[in-house]
Amino acid sequence: MSSLPPRAGRHCHSPLNSLHATVYFSPDFTKELAGLGIEDRGAAYFAGRAAAMGAVGPGVVAATFYNFRHDLIARHLPAVWRTASPEAVLAARLRAVDSTLRRLLGEEAVASDEMAEAARLALRAAEGCTRHARPLYAAHADLPVPEQPHLAYWHAATLLREHRGDAHLTALLALELDPLEALVSHTATGKGMARTWVMATRGWEQSDWDAAAGRLRARGLLDGEGELTEAGVALRADLEDRTDRLDLAPYELLGERDVARLTELAKGFLVTAALAGGFPADLVGKG
Repeated sequence: MSSLPPRAGRHCHSPLNSLHATVYFSPDFTKELAGLGIEDRGAAYFAGRAAAMGAVGPGVVAATFYNFRHDLIARHLPAVWRTASPEAVLAARLRAVDSTLRRLLGEEAVASDEMAEAARLALRAAEGCTRHARPLYAAHADLPVPEQPHLAYWHAATLLREHRGDAHLTALLALELDPLEALVSHTATGKGMARTWVMATRGWEQSDWDAAAGRLRARGLLDGEGELTEAGVALRADLEDRTDRLDLAPYELLGERDVARLTELAKGFLVTAALAGGFPADLVGKG
């Protein structure tokens, strides 16, 4: 039994995760990676997110990122490491985080007491995370914590994002959702990445999407119009509930009052970032 209100951890994680993601949509990230010689946006993303694991190949990234087609990853990895080392990529990513947060949130917010408080709370929550069977979290947990509060906050948000993400993959496997079935069913909720973005960034073909939708229909999870059935809605709810249980420890450690405070602070920063153009307008939806 949890001492927290229902879904408190999920609600706290959501704005942390979203602010973490702003760097990968940022022109600052593109510029920093291009400065290392990595000019392809796909190569930059794979390198930027995987660098904490070292000079890994496409198999490791397919396993840990889960919903990308292996062939797409293999176009860029391991070749990208001949252009820039993981250490150089990590340093460039942190520079991009610095400039992105300053641009989206403003200098006042970056230097505020609220940012320092959010960093402290998020880092405290991350102390409740565990490394075992969580490869992306474990790799990032081995990185040093940046000294500046806004960078420490982003680092902690990354730890909490990857901790839940690793747990989510365990839940996906338990519910027998393969990478594209996970994407198709999430998009069908209207709260996931839009189909156009999936097709443009994950390496799948329309025939792959159609085949995954067919498998979901055969299980009674998707109807002929591409909408979730009652069973599909229940499965997606079960998926998130399982993920909540596997990701409970950091928020239990933080406690109800501080989880609520971190959620409040994280939402405020996220709203500011979104209003400043931190995300593409058509990123989420069924389109």
